[in-house]
Amino acid sequence: MGEGVLALGKIALIFAIGFPLLLYLAQDSLIFHPQRLEESRRAALAQASAAESLFIHAADGTRLHAWHVKGDPLVIYFGGNAEEVSWMLEDAPRRAPGVGWLLVDYRGYGSSDGSPSEKALVADALQWHDHFKAAGRVYVFGRSLGSGVAVQLAAERPVAGVVLVAPFDSLVEVGKRHYPFLPVGWLLRHRFDSAALAPKMKAPLLCIVAAYDEVVPAEHAKRLYDAWGGAKRWVGLDGAGHNSTDSALNYWPSIARFLSERPS
Repeated sequence: MGEGVLALGKIALIFAIGFPLLLYLAQDSLIFHPQRLEESRRAALAQASAAESLFIHAADGTRLHAWHVKGDPLVIYFGGNAEEVSWMLEDAPRRAPGVGWLLVDYRGYGSSDGSPSEKALVADALQWHDHFKAAGRVYVFGRSLGSGVAVQLAAERPVAGVVLVAPFDSLVEVGKRHYPFLPVGWLLRHRFDSAALAPKMKAPLLCIVAAYDEVVPAEHAKRLYDAWGGAKRWVGLDGAGHNSTDSALNYWPSIARFLSERPS
């Protein structure tokens, strides 16, 4: 019996050390799910739409891509962790006429090169903003994972407003909810701690939250919203889940109204 207990103890120890280590090493693939866009598809979209297929180079030489739809104001859009943003080419201009859009491909996503990380995505976001700093009014729009990128951009650069859809307080807190048995606070490299930046934010916030978000429950958005230092507006989407926000009746009208308002 003693040997059996000892063996079980060794197994438990291996699991206790090995499983967190495995998750630590695999966290990039758990957080980021790059969706590529074939070159032939990109060329076809560029020819068929009014958007410019725009490439720039990051400071480290990585080639980055975004779709640019001219208009005023300009909204810089950061998508979710498994989102290929070209689907917005038809929807966004139709739902918010006259508004300009910069639909950003993260590193490794769409037509951008490289591999994603929190540090790289935020640095790239700042570069995209600076590329269009003469555009006039600039808003940032972040969906889910993109909310973490948008908040860090808005903390570093002047913006007319911030639109966040299904946002979270920090990726650490979301991770703790889904993995309560793991020391997430120690393991996570990509923390996207938006709540820590929120009290100093002065830009107006439109926070859009699905009532039945199964991925990022609304309480995480509420913590970020409560901490926000600037003017803020909460829009709840009744009946919507994490991946069905756009079908809610008040989703696009709320965004279009927010973008049409002139800062006081």
